[in-house]
Amino acid sequence: MDPFDAQRAIATLHSFRFFGLVFILPGVVSPDLPASFAAFAAYGDFATGVLAMLALLTARVRSLFWLFVVAFNLVGVTDLIVDYYHAIQADLPAHAGEFGATYAIPIIYVPLLMITHLSAFYLLLRPQPKMVHSY
Repeated sequence: MDPFDAQRAIATLHSFRFFGLVFILPGVVSPDLPASFAAFAAYGDFATGVLAMLALLTARVRSLFWLFVVAFNLVGVTDLIVDYYHAIQADLPAHAGEFGATYAIPIIYVPLLMITHLSAFYLLLRPQPKMVHSY
């Protein structure tokens, strides 16, 4: 797949990171969910999602597109790493029941997000093949 198209597909997945905002909605999650985890996870996901949407909106202006691709991947992977840290510090596995309906996010969605961030970085950092022109 062309790197541009692959990054657009990855940005499309990450544009749904606004789902992380549910971590700060009482009633969806328990109000006892550790705030040290919930707030950072929610707003980090939101920021990543906005940057991914901006990448998609600027796809016709390639220089802006690539800038937003790098930005959403850096912000997103940093968010996930810091979320992992906060989850360990807050002993989140002991509070798994407080996730309520959002339990699927850290179990299914977060690993998918990390894998796609790593794939995006691989695509960004690998040498691009030279185009051969035939005249």
